[in-house]
Amino acid sequence: MKWTKALRANQLSMIVGGATAGFALVAILWWVSGTPLGIDSSVYRAGGFAVVRGESLYSPLLALPGWAPELPFTYPPFAALLFTSLTALPTQLCWGLLALAAAPSLYIALRPFVDRAHLPLLLLGAFAMQPVWQTIGLGQVNLVLMAAVVADMVLLRDSRWRGIAIGIVAAVKLIPLIFIVHLLVVRRFADAVRALAAFAGATALAMVVLPGDSVRYWTSAIRNAHFAVTKGWVGNQSWQAFVTRTMPDGTVATVAIVVFTAVCAALAMWLVHRFHRAGEDRLALLVTAGCSLLFSPISWTHHWVWVVPALGFLAARGHRGVAVVIALLFTGWTVSVVPGGGGAERSWNLGEAIIGNAYLIAALVAGLVCLFRTVSDPSKWPNRSRRPAGTAMGEDQCEHVSAVKRPG
Repeated sequence: MKWTKALRANQLSMIVGGATAGFALVAILWWVSGTPLGIDSSVYRAGGFAVVRGESLYSPLLALPGWAPELPFTYPPFAALLFTSLTALPTQLCWGLLALAAAPSLYIALRPFVDRAHLPLLLLGAFAMQPVWQTIGLGQVNLVLMAAVVADMVLLRDSRWRGIAIGIVAAVKLIPLIFIVHLLVVRRFADAVRALAAFAGATALAMVVLPGDSVRYWTSAIRNAHFAVTKGWVGNQSWQAFVTRTMPDGTVATVAIVVFTAVCAALAMWLVHRFHRAGEDRLALLVTAGCSLLFSPISWTHHWVWVVPALGFLAARGHRGVAVVIALLFTGWTVSVVPGGGGAERSWNLGEAIIGNAYLIAALVAGLVCLFRTVSDPSKWPNRSRRPAGTAMGEDQCEHVSAVKRPG
């Protein structure tokens, strides 16, 4: 009914507008009072200043505010070129700029995965997820990058520019290169070519503008010593972190990492192919996103923002109880109740190991469930709408983009 749609639209506008206004107010108040705000956004800003001033990007950042920890710049040089725009703003307002993008990014990322009736509640509840509130608090770019990937896969499905956003996102942060592999697996070759071209073009631009920093990044800085030291910290929820916490360094640990990555990659590509053929492109995208978190050497808890569209997908499929359990798991308590830092993770007992690796375990269990159900009964997975194989995902969820409706 029209009044129901209008009410829901008003709710969404209130949530997005209220969150945006609230973050803007915080940024202004913190700026006026000189209160520290945005650790990671201050690093982005300092990286931008390093470019503007001709300083070394992968040496200690000279433009960091005095209250910020001496964190290194770990992104590719192209990201630093983008971050030069932040040099025009005070540190707190740089945080505010990224925070203003949080609610719209969540809406874009969540919309294709959830029924309209549940969207306001899930959008509001997303702010209780640790990956979301930690991303916002730190001034991170995770939500923006996730929204760009979802928009490229869904909203631009009929555009000749499809794939370019994924390539640019990959040039900002390398892990999204996995989505180009996703495009190849689902036989979207033209999109994959555009994504690769965008990635190569952005990287080449950075090489021209920042030749010294580019050479240093691709030859040494990409293996950041800061990451090597903190890899085993509980805040890192990748497979390599799990191995670091549970196995001694050496050949066995290396084999565990390589074998797991190879097997998981093969199974994931098979699942993505099967889901795509069944018309389950949204689920296929979530599989790839989950793999990106498992495969990356560093998957900080704030990188796990993909849990939000995953919860939307579960709720839309009627698995609300499972969605609630997972949501409670990702509120942040699991990394707070176990010993962490200074190598304490290596002395965890079994209970602490289960709780401390909860994000990772949740992703592995989800992957095994998908694998088991696909092998045991493939008929359970095709979309309820019975969309033909190869049809772009999200049509049933994106009426605002296309007026075409499938027959019921």
